[in-house]
Amino acid sequence: MPDTLYYGDNLHVLREHIADESVDLIYLDPPFNSNANYNILFKSPEGQSSDAQIEAFEDTWHWNDKAESAFDEVMRSGNSDAAELLRAMRQFLGENDMMAYLAMMAVRLLELRRVLKLTGSLYLHCDPTASHYLKLLLDGVFGPERFVNEIIWRRYGAHNDVGQGSRHFGRVHDVILFYSRTAARTWNQVFGPYDHDYVSSTYRYDDGDGRKYTTTPLTGPGGAEKGNPVFEWNGHTRAWRYNRATFEKLDSEGKLHYSRTGYVRQKLYLDEAKGVPAQDLWSDIASLSGAMQERLGYPTQKPLALLERIIAASSNEGDVVLDPFCGCGTAIHAAHKLGRQWIGIDVTHLAIGLIEKRMQDAFPGIRMEVKGRPQSLDDALNLAKRDKHQFELWALSVVEAVPWKGGRKGADTGIDGIIYFKPDGKRTEKAIVEVKGGGVGVKDIGRLAQVMERERAPIGVFLTAQPPTRAMERDAASVGVWTQEETGRRFPRLQILTLAELFQGKRPDIPWIDTGAVKKAKREDTGKQGTLL
Repeated sequence: MPDTLYYGDNLHVLREHIADESVDLIYLDPPFNSNANYNILFKSPEGQSSDAQIEAFEDTWHWNDKAESAFDEVMRSGNSDAAELLRAMRQFLGENDMMAYLAMMAVRLLELRRVLKLTGSLYLHCDPTASHYLKLLLDGVFGPERFVNEIIWRRYGAHNDVGQGSRHFGRVHDVILFYSRTAARTWNQVFGPYDHDYVSSTYRYDDGDGRKYTTTPLTGPGGAEKGNPVFEWNGHTRAWRYNRATFEKLDSEGKLHYSRTGYVRQKLYLDEAKGVPAQDLWSDIASLSGAMQERLGYPTQKPLALLERIIAASSNEGDVVLDPFCGCGTAIHAAHKLGRQWIGIDVTHLAIGLIEKRMQDAFPGIRMEVKGRPQSLDDALNLAKRDKHQFELWALSVVEAVPWKGGRKGADTGIDGIIYFKPDGKRTEKAIVEVKGGGVGVKDIGRLAQVMERERAPIGVFLTAQPPTRAMERDAASVGVWTQEETGRRFPRLQILTLAELFQGKRPDIPWIDTGAVKKAKREDTGKQGTLL
């Protein structure tokens, strides 16, 4: 089960695949925001944004039959506290988007509690829009006594939106709600960095080699009456914290500091200090900037440091970490880096493909299982029959194409996706991708050729579930070839690929793929793990 990506609705995956009390730590960042650009997966080199994740959730948080069904399931769950809270919320809020979100979340939180071990913890990441409602829900699901912390993560320095007419204080933080299954939760104290002013004022000494240190008394608390050893050291007799042998050891190691009068104190080196125990206000972990290598083109992507802190604090090596809304996979990336097992769930093929690529880039040779997406030609054909839209997104992810207009359903423009490439490493070209899961014919080839001309694309790729006819192959060949100026290499302009060929490992024949649209994750060095803050 662990180290597994699941494609599908997390409610279904939890019920069908995740056993009771099998998970040590859950982190979830469920999408809910009125910002139209909430979850952008890709941005093309031409500057066109693609909000495919919005498409995946745009119908989810409206009051409809699904929301009513989720509400009813909570009423019949047997958890009367959660049911009564949700019923009261419906009375207050009515049947709107927020209520739909809360109903959908409530039924999932009940399942998440079920799969959590008795020593396990759950961290729910949200913004102030819904955090107060979610905290009430978590009180109902876990019990108010299982509340541990409301963590405030300051993700921005400041919002200078006064010029746009804002009439509120700057909104610069997220909320992370921390609950545990029982009082016997796994806990490892983690530390944050010292404040610069504190370091400057406290670590005032050095040995001449650049190592900063401060000092601490060596006298024993309570004096001789508390059993502290009394002896003379360097002309000063006191009741000391340690015995003479320990003093001699510290002295031989150069860890004693002497005043002008010869009085002794112990050296505490800055480079050996653990730091400040982490509090419930996290201002030392900044959000990602576009220039950082960690950035993958996913605006709601969270920094690895944030997830590393959570995972280090509430799990141990070998434990199982679950992220049921895994998005671009930061939680499972951090879990793998820290030696944990992991389970990720997402409802879009686009996200699953992105996460798989991210993990392979960061951890070459990683062994992981992807469930719920086509593993054979028959699986792909079945998906094409069940859900044409998701079939298209899956096929595009296989050839690393960016979905056109974010993969949103709508009028067919003859473009399902685009593969960006740079034949000379500088200028960006594009290959138009069209996906067909049903019957095909020569008209489809002619139409793709027209779209290529309209878009001035040197290459077109026609992905088809059905084998092409000879007439289709003839018409594709008649579109001609495109020559790469730098190498003189010739490429068929209109290429036909079948699903069968995709499963055999064949891919479009184009020059170097541009990684600007789907950024490459930094390769992790798993052979060592530095100090975790």
